[in-house]
Amino acid sequence: MAKLIKKDEEVNILWTDDPEVEKKQALKNKKMKIEVIPSDYTLSIRPEKKGRGGKTVTVIYDFPVGGDDYFKKLTKKLKRECGTGGTYKGDSIEVQGDHILKLKDYLLTLGFKVKITGG
Repeated sequence: MAKLIKKDEEVNILWTDDPEVEKKQALKNKKMKIEVIPSDYTLSIRPEKKGRGGKTVTVIYDFPVGGDDYFKKLTKKLKRECGTGGTYKGDSIEVQGDHILKLKDYLLTLGFKVKITGG
């Protein structure tokens, strides 16, 4: 009987001709950490309702890869600023509710450039 490999289990690949595998493993082994300077980045904000039972969520995206620690702390500050819940996902920050203008003002005070997209 074949053994099923779970997604969380590490698999040691002995040989492959796929050039992307080496890049993925290198990134996995060496987590990139960057110094986040807010004035260097433009963040995008949009409201989303799709797949959320009709409830609005404000999504912040387009931030650099490698600033995970900084953006986890930023998520906490943004949630506190709006008085709501939310989460940090690898490529976006989601804040519950429609807080586009409040988040835009707060991010501008931190020094980020902000662009509002969507509805």
